[in-house]
Amino acid sequence: MREPALVPRLRPFTSTIFAEMTALAVKHDAVNLGQGFPDTDGPDGMLEAAKNALFGGANQYPPGPGRPELRAAIARHRLRYGTEYDPDTEILVTAGATEAIAAALLALTEPGDEVIVIEPYYDSYAAAVAMAGAERRVVGLVEGPDGRFGLDVDGLRAAVTPRTRAILVNSPHNPTGTVFTRAELEALATLCVEHDLIAVCDEVYEHLVFDDAEHVPLVTLPGMRPRTVSISSAGKTFNCTGWKIGWVCSTPELVAAVKAAKQFITFVSGGPLQPAVAHALDHELPWVDGLRESLQEKRDRLSAGLADAGFAVRPTAGTYFVCVDVRPLGFTDAADLAWELPGRVGVAAVPVKVFTDHPDEWKHLLRFAFCKRNEVIDEAITRLRKLV
Repeated sequence: MREPALVPRLRPFTSTIFAEMTALAVKHDAVNLGQGFPDTDGPDGMLEAAKNALFGGANQYPPGPGRPELRAAIARHRLRYGTEYDPDTEILVTAGATEAIAAALLALTEPGDEVIVIEPYYDSYAAAVAMAGAERRVVGLVEGPDGRFGLDVDGLRAAVTPRTRAILVNSPHNPTGTVFTRAELEALATLCVEHDLIAVCDEVYEHLVFDDAEHVPLVTLPGMRPRTVSISSAGKTFNCTGWKIGWVCSTPELVAAVKAAKQFITFVSGGPLQPAVAHALDHELPWVDGLRESLQEKRDRLSAGLADAGFAVRPTAGTYFVCVDVRPLGFTDAADLAWELPGRVGVAAVPVKVFTDHPDEWKHLLRFAFCKRNEVIDEAITRLRKLV
């Protein structure tokens, strides 16, 4: 039987690193700091709202664009950035941000179009571009003298061709933990306007920024409102990654196009969870402030422990993740160490090069997640000290 045509197209992007690393962690009873999801639940009020909706009859298909109370809550939430959206025509609820990104690329690009992807990138991006039949052009982040990863604006400009249709932007950034500055984003906005590019913006970590970092939505910059697809979700903000409730905010025309693709992927999802997310957006942001403070402390806790274990720690301004350079420990390839760690000291992490098209340029970096209970982080640090 002939192999389905889509399989070869996707094969380069079907990495099994997370499944394999999880299996190794289980086998060796390792502390798993490789996967980016929290080990505690979200706010009690949100969970109670979900229970009430579940037992209150909200178990059938919600409206295609999403429940109206959730779309209204998303619109109110976006006002914090000074952006107004019509909940009836400019907001679409999706099965998480991953579906939103895939649906946006399926809807807004054509075979032969080019999509600029910033490297390292969340692992679904390349697959979504491939499913859309588009071609990706990759531009890497650049590391500054202080270890911070920033936008290569000149590289982005050089990557634009007459076939470039869109650019995927993720800030706060997974896996590096960097948060793009206003100046970097202003340069990116200028580029998008000059070349009539659509910006698909993954902002799922929008509330998880630390110290004096500021999340600046690209859509708020001059010329970007008509060409930006802003994507976020409840998962990282409210510790409910398994709920898969995300959303798209954009112009009526762009949202209608994304909806046309999305309705043939999941159609709808998470009916009884949507009212709970609406409640959380309206009432639980003080809880999120506490979460952010807690995560900042966990970042510091893990970073100090990693430095003590001999790693060169890179700065993290947001997200769940801290990256380290493994070369001070005598390794040249972080993947080699990543595969050894579960059996050697009982800790799991992920090499950054699996998120890239140019693995040799990123092979010295290892990513750890700090969205775990303090006792889990402390146990991981105790084990990692055995490396020294």
